[in-house]
Amino acid sequence: MESLRTDDRRFANLPGFNFAPHYIEGLPGYEGLRIHYLDEGPQAADETFLCLHGQPTWSYLYRKMIPVFTAVGGRVIAPDLIGFGRSDKPVDEAVYSFNFHRSMLLAFIMALDLRNVTLVCQDWGGILGLTVPPEMPERFARLLVMNTAIPVGEPVSEGFDRWRAFNRSQPDLDIAALMERAQPGMSKEEAAAYAAPFPDQRYKAGVRRFPELVMTSPGMEGIPQARRALDFWRDEWTGQSFMAIGMTDPVLGPAVMANLRSNIRGCPEPLEIADAGHFVQEKGELVAREALRSFASQD
Repeated sequence: MESLRTDDRRFANLPGFNFAPHYIEGLPGYEGLRIHYLDEGPQAADETFLCLHGQPTWSYLYRKMIPVFTAVGGRVIAPDLIGFGRSDKPVDEAVYSFNFHRSMLLAFIMALDLRNVTLVCQDWGGILGLTVPPEMPERFARLLVMNTAIPVGEPVSEGFDRWRAFNRSQPDLDIAALMERAQPGMSKEEAAAYAAPFPDQRYKAGVRRFPELVMTSPGMEGIPQARRALDFWRDEWTGQSFMAIGMTDPVLGPAVMANLRSNIRGCPEPLEIADAGHFVQEKGELVAREALRSFASQD
């Protein structure tokens, strides 16, 4: 398939992002595509934090959480989904589907043989990521979940409907401007870093496609996996959980998260962050510290 690869020079000197790139190629079913990921901390660590981003972000989203996890001896793996970050970007929007992304994550976890995993997820990182542990429960021990959902063929929120309509109207979405609006106080340099992977509209097929894939109508791809995930997290999950909520998120905010929490067995009271929006990881140092404290108290 035809794909684009962002010039490495666009990733030079990004604020707060002094992490070495790592790449994997030849994943089964993804031959010819190069996938980027961060790999921080000791490879032989007892605990691995698998950090999954959503739309329109990439692993830059986790820059404030990674140092907290590595400071306690953890290994942090943060992949860029295909179409995002330093990963290759197919130009045909039809390539991008729920199973295209989900199957890549399954193959990626197997290829790196990740174990004793803490799933750290938000937005599409959760819509996809929360369906993965039911497939390989022996690899997952903890969950750190931020503003996301498990859609099963019904409307998610009015805010999401508005976001989908806006995204449709913006084929060349101004990602830097979006991030500045979403999280007051973000510097222009940080906002620009989120846009670094996308030199022009051709690189944004994955960005354009994601809202269309959210399972808000019956029969959409991903609903069986999402229903299985709901059953798993509600009835079978025995690991530790922590939830952080960006309270000003107009898309996947407190009401959506309250519903999700009711479907996660044993999930304690959430950390509610009054001045955080959809991209909760912008308050990542606080979230990571509180999650580690909560996990320790659950031992």
